[in-house]
Amino acid sequence: MSRTEQRIGIIGGGAAGIAAAITAARNNRRAKVLILEQKEKIGRKILATGNGRCNLTNRQIDASCVEACYRGEDLSFVKNVLERFGYEETLEFFQSLGLVVKNRGDYVYPRSDQASSVLELLELELRRLGVEVYCGVKVKAVAQDRKGFCMTISGNQMKQIIKADQVILACGGRAAFTFGSDGSGYDLAKSLGHHITPVVPALVQLKVKNHPFARAAGVRTEARVTALVDGREIAADTGEVQITAYGISGIPVFQISRFLALGLYQRKRAEVWLDLLPEYTEEEAFRLFEKLAEQRKDCTVGECLAGVFNRKLIPRILDLSGISFHMRMGTLDERRLRAAAGKCKKIILTISDTNGFENAQVCAGGALTEEVCPETMESRCARGIYLAGELLDVDGICGGYNLQWAWASGCIAGKAAAEAKA
Repeated sequence: MSRTEQRIGIIGGGAAGIAAAITAARNNRRAKVLILEQKEKIGRKILATGNGRCNLTNRQIDASCVEACYRGEDLSFVKNVLERFGYEETLEFFQSLGLVVKNRGDYVYPRSDQASSVLELLELELRRLGVEVYCGVKVKAVAQDRKGFCMTISGNQMKQIIKADQVILACGGRAAFTFGSDGSGYDLAKSLGHHITPVVPALVQLKVKNHPFARAAGVRTEARVTALVDGREIAADTGEVQITAYGISGIPVFQISRFLALGLYQRKRAEVWLDLLPEYTEEEAFRLFEKLAEQRKDCTVGECLAGVFNRKLIPRILDLSGISFHMRMGTLDERRLRAAAGKCKKIILTISDTNGFENAQVCAGGALTEEVCPETMESRCARGIYLAGELLDVDGICGGYNLQWAWASGCIAGKAAAEAKA
């Protein structure tokens, strides 16, 4: 094929795939760029991000945030990518589409507060650039020959083989597979020589064995959660935790969930240390309870703690502390007050499982990044193949970090593919 006939095939029409397609078409207007998406519409997961508002990126994203905000086997790879396409480049990309943004703290959203606005502008740009979008088609295999690549597809009454000079794998992981990520991208990557690290749910709710707070379902409370794997503290976060009938949820739980999911995958003991008074030390918590006992000695313990905890939590905490709800506060001696304070500061929950890939926002694990060039996202295993987005062994915390990874890796891959020789 000549340069003017260059064909770039993008497998996956999510955030990374769309960004790759736009960038490829912008950088080589003579190339034929096509997206192959197995769902009936592209960008469905974009519509669900940020509770339908689309948290595009985060103002704190730069190479220095990587160790705190991203996870994976090789964080230097992530740093390398974000040095090339970070927060400023992401803003420029969306400004070029005509999107006006606003901030909530460091979180960046479209001014409209609608994820649909983001997808609409992305689709408008795809049409303007002449990118061909095929939905309802599944790529079953990618094979390399002397002239490029042959993609075997099924669905939508299309021909069974599509040829391309370069192929970008932006198929997503396994999380939220109702939006199209069914894990098939891992098989495509493996068929091209790539190795896959264990893939587990991340940014997901956790199920608790013999859940002591099940009867307090629906309660939201400030707490610190610490992931313990075989008794070792791995990660922690503080914020609003939601009690559910099956376990715990909320952003702090999401932030630590990937470590517990991996521990469960490795058949290790997975626990959460729940601190219900994160703003107090254990001694300060004891002093607080001691003061309440002095001030309200004639009240029951349950009545007295109503000024500290949600009412539905109190009986559960007291059960764990071995204290009757109806005891008079004045009857509690120092030993019992210290025991109650200590229990509030450290409740160990045994994690039996996550809430599964179908409820996870992203996956942890994926294609080994050491087999991908961070400057171009090109495969080191198969020249002309590029990998982007969640397919790679990179996952971020809540706050726009995962979408930033999709935009960055997709745009870098698209540019490199467009500039490659046909």
